[in-house]
Amino acid sequence: MDRQPPEGSDQSAAADGSLSCYRHPGREANIRCARCERPICPECMIDASVGFQCPDCVRQGSGTGHGPAANQPRTVAGGSITADPRLVTKILLGINVVVYLAVLAKGTALVDDLMLLGRAPTYYGGPPEGVAEGQWYRLVTSMFLHQEMWHIAFNMLGLWWLGGPLEAALGRARYLTLYLVSGLAGSALTYWLSAPQQGSLGASGAIFGLLGATAVLMRRLNYDMRPVFALLAVNLVITFNPWGGIAWQAHVGGLVAGTLIAIGMVHAPRERRALVQYGTSALVLAAVILVVAIRTAALT
Repeated sequence: MDRQPPEGSDQSAAADGSLSCYRHPGREANIRCARCERPICPECMIDASVGFQCPDCVRQGSGTGHGPAANQPRTVAGGSITADPRLVTKILLGINVVVYLAVLAKGTALVDDLMLLGRAPTYYGGPPEGVAEGQWYRLVTSMFLHQEMWHIAFNMLGLWWLGGPLEAALGRARYLTLYLVSGLAGSALTYWLSAPQQGSLGASGAIFGLLGATAVLMRRLNYDMRPVFALLAVNLVITFNPWGGIAWQAHVGGLVAGTLIAIGMVHAPRERRALVQYGTSALVLAAVILVVAIRTAALT
């Protein structure tokens, strides 16, 4: 039998006719609180034993007899609800901007020191440098390195649009794990498949990881998948454009890693949630390390 929302519940609708979150008017909400049935967005969804609850119902207590810790607000992936759900996103964005400003101040010398490079001299007659020479840090520093304004602008817009909702839905620790491992996967695939003398830089691998995770999360929440599929299609067209100049390996590596990690995070059974979530991340990271080790052995 169909149930009707309780009297007084928020029935506001967005412009397209979909329900709007009762705490964030105008934000699409395709999930209802399991107790009060008010529509809630991903930021307000708190994982409960059956379905999801809104923050107000959680604060009032579930009435199940569990201790206070059992009723603490949790995200859809089991993370803690925080006052600023975009804090990690802001920090990551800030790091990227600071490194970009340092590049503007120091020029190509800093780019040569931090970009992803397999094995090649950075100047004529110089010694070979790169990941194969033991400079493992390049796999990480290249993720925060940009040289052109359009490049950092495009990536930071993607980080802000995709990162904020994901951080709110996953929680800070899981979100940061997703971002870093996706970025490393993009660096590893680039290191493996690119020419050893070909340099690479940018946060695109991590951003594509966020894009893959967004698709998984939207599917988990039964959201309309057409917008994310359209965004993914546009980005893949840009990635494999005939003019070149884009490290497609970083995009593909980040996309695959982000998708796999997100599947483990949002579909993990509640009783083994942490084990499945961080176990999935560890397996992806192990694959990254293996790829880097194989490529290093081939180059040396």
